[in-house]
Amino acid sequence: MVKVKICGITNYSDALVAVESGADALGFIFASGPRHIEPPEAREIICGLPPFIKTVGVFVDEDPERIQEIISCCSLDLVQLHGNESPDICERFMPGVIKAVRVKDRSSLRGLEDYKGKVRGILLDAYSEKAAGGTGMTFNWDLAVDAKGAGIPLILAGGLGPSNITEAVSRVEPYAVDVSSGVEERPGKKNHALIRELFEKLGR
Repeated sequence: MVKVKICGITNYSDALVAVESGADALGFIFASGPRHIEPPEAREIICGLPPFIKTVGVFVDEDPERIQEIISCCSLDLVQLHGNESPDICERFMPGVIKAVRVKDRSSLRGLEDYKGKVRGILLDAYSEKAAGGTGMTFNWDLAVDAKGAGIPLILAGGLGPSNITEAVSRVEPYAVDVSSGVEERPGKKNHALIRELFEKLGR
């Protein structure tokens, strides 16, 4: 069964609905943007979660020492590096690191093999000049299928929601999916009905 991460969590109510609906992981964005959360606020949410839910901190070209501070503050299980982090930078956070790659075209997949053994998974998101993620845009899923050839567990992101999640999982067969804007009322606030619908579509 495909794993599901609900990203861009900013409040406990949204976190609880996601978990109760079947989320395997929750994402907390520490990079700047409309879904940004401060570490103490994230820690408070995380402390109220039931056990066995993975917590993921999302960073964009952040100083590694600052990332480590936030990991310690929030007791994060994993970090998702969403900028231009090299394989060597990623390896510093093993065994708890995911590397995100923004897919513009086939050239975006070059060098994925270099991350093998240095990350736990590769997350593919849609490329946008305006933002590092959470744009609601999809990309060519055929490229995601090709990316599985790198031999690294694949996490599919980019414009996923109840309307297309079944097709996405069927076509790509990813290890996991990452959903944010597709279950929102507005950036930073989830739509609880859409979260429940997403998991119903996935048979949870």
